[in-house]
Amino acid sequence: MAEADPQTMPLADTAAPAKKPVPRWRKALLMLGVPVLIVACGLYYWFGHPGEVATDNAYLKLDIVSVASEVPGKITKVHVKENQIVKAGDILFEIDPSEYENAVSQANAQIAAAQARVTALGADVDATAADLAGARDDLALAQANYRREKELMDRGFNTRARMDAATHAVASARDQLQALQADVAKAKAQLATGSQVPGVNPEVAAGRAALSQARLNLDRTVVRAPVDGRVTQVSRLNVGQSAMAALPMLSIVRDEGARVEANFKETDLTQMRPGQKARITFDAYPDLELTGHVDSIGAGTGSEFSVLPAQNATGNWVKITQRVPVRIAIDQKSSRPLISGLSTEVTVYTGDE
Repeated sequence: MAEADPQTMPLADTAAPAKKPVPRWRKALLMLGVPVLIVACGLYYWFGHPGEVATDNAYLKLDIVSVASEVPGKITKVHVKENQIVKAGDILFEIDPSEYENAVSQANAQIAAAQARVTALGADVDATAADLAGARDDLALAQANYRREKELMDRGFNTRARMDAATHAVASARDQLQALQADVAKAKAQLATGSQVPGVNPEVAAGRAALSQARLNLDRTVVRAPVDGRVTQVSRLNVGQSAMAALPMLSIVRDEGARVEANFKETDLTQMRPGQKARITFDAYPDLELTGHVDSIGAGTGSEFSVLPAQNATGNWVKITQRVPVRIAIDQKSSRPLISGLSTEVTVYTGDE
């Protein structure tokens, strides 16, 4: 028997063995496990952190002090640069002092003039007092002459003309005495002092007050830092620029007093109280975490203090969860620089399990 043609011989079954069917219990487990896992994740999201409320609608706040010149004038020197750290009392910039130095000189001249006037009035009082003594003597002499002329007239040895002359002399002497007495009283009144500045002539006191104000204004031409902090907005300061009184020229951001203004949903305030501990994280510093506490809870929602508060008076009213500002005090010193306005995330531990 001839050998069979190998090409016509049936090939051996080389196909891979068929996969075993997945057991039904596994299918049921997958079908039930996925929805259960989704529900569990949802429950963990809502209830996984009992006793905590958190918000990422929170921003770091620092005290910013606006610095303005108290007197107007031209800026002559600028001593600071942008972001420079200064201490309270450091010189920030200077204003041309020429006008205020002149005011000091004028005030000194005013005091000198008042003092000279006081001296002159004192001399006038002394001179008038001497004239007053002479006037009294003149009156006494005129009265003595009148009495002699009157005795002669009574005895019939005098004329009416002499009596009239004696009478006129007495009247003139009396008028002169009264005029001098009035001058002395006026001079003494000008030298008198009031109860507000006892012992000091009012004109001298006014001059001293003007001098004190002039010196104060001169001192104010050197503008100093009122607090410690970091200088900003220095670009508004230029030599030769005119500074206006009470117009802010730069700002100082204080390092102390850092806090977080966190806007929590009104539904998160149920168990929130001042004094509760808080955790603060920063978007700018992922590795930085600070501790703090609830300092205070705002007296109104953000919409209440807006320029145009919302008025939900239409028929299509939709209830919107409001945000309430909560101030979070920072309890520890930061290892990184704190910049006003940084975005933060705040978690408050309310203890509501």
